[in-house]
Amino acid sequence: MKLVSFEAQGAESFGIVRDGGVIDLGRGRLGPEISSLREALAAGCEARLREIARQAQPDLDLDGLRLLPPIPRPEKIICVGVNYGKRNEEYKDGTPPPKYPSVFPRFPGSLVGHGAPLLRPPESQQLDYEGEIAIVIGRPGRRIAVADAHRHIAGLSCLNEGTVRDWVRHGKFNVTQGKNFDASGSMGPWLVTADEFDGYDKLEVITRVNGEQRQRDTTANLMFPFDFLIHYISTWTTLQSGDVISTGTPIGAGVRFDPPRFLQAGDRVEVEVPGIGVLANVVADEREADHA
Repeated sequence: MKLVSFEAQGAESFGIVRDGGVIDLGRGRLGPEISSLREALAAGCEARLREIARQAQPDLDLDGLRLLPPIPRPEKIICVGVNYGKRNEEYKDGTPPPKYPSVFPRFPGSLVGHGAPLLRPPESQQLDYEGEIAIVIGRPGRRIAVADAHRHIAGLSCLNEGTVRDWVRHGKFNVTQGKNFDASGSMGPWLVTADEFDGYDKLEVITRVNGEQRQRDTTANLMFPFDFLIHYISTWTTLQSGDVISTGTPIGAGVRFDPPRFLQAGDRVEVEVPGIGVLANVVADEREADHA
């Protein structure tokens, strides 16, 4: 089941993608108190959503909607750095594989939905791409055991963890600045529910820029798999419904080329995860977008 958040006629809503259309759930179908996908997950509406998906017909054309990140305003977006095995080797610093994951936050305003422009800020010429798989939490929890972690996954989405490379080096111990420029990354096009996946250890993530493949790897090569990430992160913070965990990017980001290949205005970036779909965005200079 594909669940999507969108804007139509100036109003936000959410729904189920089916047969090229969307079953709009913002019309009280789940009760007057549920007006977003995050609220639906928190209320444990998965069974009701599956029932509606079987019985209802689309009432909106998907192509006519402005797609938002599946969870437009999560409480937390936690990103994992250097998680594919070859990424640690890519740094060429002679360090052994890490014992624990590196994590940092993103803020909701740093991500746009499928089809929206990625903004290259005027402060830097080093906007880069990072194709990733994002976990969306359904059932909340704290100190979640590895064996129970899969029960807390609502579904998965594609994520472009756009990064302003020179700004990640401003701080001695953090990368937060370069990871949080407004509209520098994206998520979507939708959330695919957990019941559509037969495990999470053989998922593929592919990134293309203007049709050229730049990244490709599978979750079989993760140093810290999904269940451990949920366990580790939930040890120190309560994971809430709708929280997002972005699970890391493969080798092949633009900064690693010689010379580096940073994104330019007009570039089209696609992040594909078979079983989820393709997240696509075109880069625009922020000043141009302000006057569009």
